[in-house]
Amino acid sequence: MTTSFASSQDVDVATAGVRAGADVVRALYGRRLARVDKGAGDFATTADIASEKAILDVIRAARPDDAVLGEEGGQRGAADAVRQWLVDPLCGTLNYAVGTMLVAVNVALREGPAAVADPFGGEVFFTDGETAWVRQDGADDAPLTPTSATRLVDVNLDPPFPSAPGFRAVDLLAHPGFTGHFRPRVVSTTLALAWVAAGRRAAYVTDGGDLSRSVHFAAGIALCRAAGCVVTGIDGAPVGETTRGLVAAADAETHGLLMSGIRRV
Repeated sequence: MTTSFASSQDVDVATAGVRAGADVVRALYGRRLARVDKGAGDFATTADIASEKAILDVIRAARPDDAVLGEEGGQRGAADAVRQWLVDPLCGTLNYAVGTMLVAVNVALREGPAAVADPFGGEVFFTDGETAWVRQDGADDAPLTPTSATRLVDVNLDPPFPSAPGFRAVDLLAHPGFTGHFRPRVVSTTLALAWVAAGRRAAYVTDGGDLSRSVHFAAGIALCRAAGCVVTGIDGAPVGETTRGLVAAADAETHGLLMSGIRRV
């Protein structure tokens, strides 16, 4: 796989970037890591910062003129640049810091190719913007095929809750319409979005603002769209035209059931 040449396809840059970040995350796992306080109970670790540096090295080598928005380092280049990479070097920092291996590394070219790495599962989920695949060492790339068969729905319960009291995710979990069809899961990482695209989750729900340009969510949204999932805000509007959270569902029926529950809580 091409990793750092100027002639690389953007999808190759995205996959090389998440692989580089994932290598760092694995290498530093289990160590006592320094923390950088971000306020409101949030923090970054040495692993977050080192992973982002490794990803930026890949992007700079392949796309030196592109802008980058990184979770830890902030904006590099013009914020309104036509080509901007969105980098989340370690999604699930709180999990990682206590020795839980449910984390993701996310890289997305805004409105373009994207990739999500599972550092400990050894998988890279990626899209060229039109199709979506999963790659694992020693196996052929396999297309991502969403399905609601598991009936498992990941619901993000991390604050803030900007839509409360009108919508609170915890209220959805107690709604009879939800419990009659689905079983809740909370993994606290956007790796769950890749699982929706791969058919391991029926859906993912989170409150929030417009998440289409979020370093945390952009890669997962791109995967789900390319895989054929139904992706909207919690208000039912297309992502990018809404300022209210995210519902990514494997199919229209699942999406409809969730939207019905959301409207009633």
